[in-house]
Amino acid sequence: QVQLVESGEGLVQAGDSLRLSCAASGRTFSSYAMGWFRQAPGKEREFVASISWGGAQRLYTDSVKGRFTISRDNAKNTMYLQMNSLKPEDTAAYYCAAKSGSYASRELKAYDYWGQGTQVTVSS
Repeated sequence: QVQLVESGEGLVQAGDSLRLSCAASGRTFSSYAMGWFRQAPGKEREFVASISWGGAQRLYTDSVKGRFTISRDNAKNTMYLQMNSLKPEDTAAYYCAAKSGSYASRELKAYDYWGQGTQVTVSS
């Protein structure tokens, strides 16, 4: 079992930056690839970014490339999502997730464990 807790929620203006954190506890954090997903009201949960267990492989959805950076610190059992140049369309609940295995993935169904989510609201 892996327990995941997101933090860093906020209400910001367009163009601002925000950093989300995902703290993991339970089984060895470095054994899992990790991901960030988001869900806006009335929409399905969608992939944002993913990172392999060692951090060498990183995947992003096209809409956040160049603006968001995913990273992890295995010594601290923590994953991060640095979000720059935020846009109103980035408004959503953001969820971190963990998947068994070393490779990053865009597929929601590949993930075994999920956090409770943290809200990001970007005003125009």
